[in-house]
Amino acid sequence: MWALWCTGAFTFFRNKSTSFSVKHFYDFEAKTIQGKSMVMDNYKGKTVLIVNTASQCGLTPQYEGLERLYQKYSDKGLVILGFPCNQFGQQEKGSEREIETFCSVNYGVSFPMFAKVDVNGSNAHPLFVFLKNSLGGILGNRIKWNFTKFVIDKEGRPIKRFAPITKPEEIEKFIKEII
Repeated sequence: MWALWCTGAFTFFRNKSTSFSVKHFYDFEAKTIQGKSMVMDNYKGKTVLIVNTASQCGLTPQYEGLERLYQKYSDKGLVILGFPCNQFGQQEKGSEREIETFCSVNYGVSFPMFAKVDVNGSNAHPLFVFLKNSLGGILGNRIKWNFTKFVIDKEGRPIKRFAPITKPEEIEKFIKEII
């Protein structure tokens, strides 16, 4: 009986991890803020910084630091992907067009922005489910607030998660080392 249970448990965990490990960053796609489908495969060979963003958050000024990082390192292979999210304090109420205009006018954002997504819960975008499962936070996998940052290396592997309060300038050294 014990051997049967162990075999069944091993099969369950092996199958669960196997199905998870089959997924790769490059397997995902998302809608851009302009509504076009974008496959993450377009970012092969790049270091990718993924950020869930919001326009009416106390951390919104991080857009400025993110844009500086993008301007400074995009020619060395860094791409930043912004994913607006309205799950935290309803701080991203606008339409995609309003978000795009806000980011451009107020912070000069030129890095790719995507359509609004959920990052937690049953409607979480599959990319964020993958990122959270790959890089859990201090208090578990859930994303706690806007401006949580995930770094994907040039091979498409999630390698580092940064807290919302970690400013872009604080992660510059890490980015420089892996580019």
